[in-house]
Amino acid sequence: MPFLSSFAVYFIIWWITLFAVLPIGLKTQDEEKDVVPGSVGSAPARFRGGRVVLLTTVISGVIYAGWFIASTYFGISVDSLPQIMPRFD
Repeated sequence: MPFLSSFAVYFIIWWITLFAVLPIGLKTQDEEKDVVPGSVGSAPARFRGGRVVLLTTVISGVIYAGWFIASTYFGISVDSLPQIMPRFD
């Protein structure tokens, strides 16, 4: 698989994983009882961007490695999935 295609697949996996990782360990300002004036109470109490990016990168790397192994060594691809919609040829 070309490098750009591999990178595109990894980027899509990374982006989807980011939204799954964002709420992990999140403490809101309401929970901390320290709401900054002018912000909503559901805003994060601390910015933890580095931790989120690192965790997202590690998890998406594991998912990508699983996908790469399944597609390269076992020949599993999108075409291997069951057909949900009927084909109109």
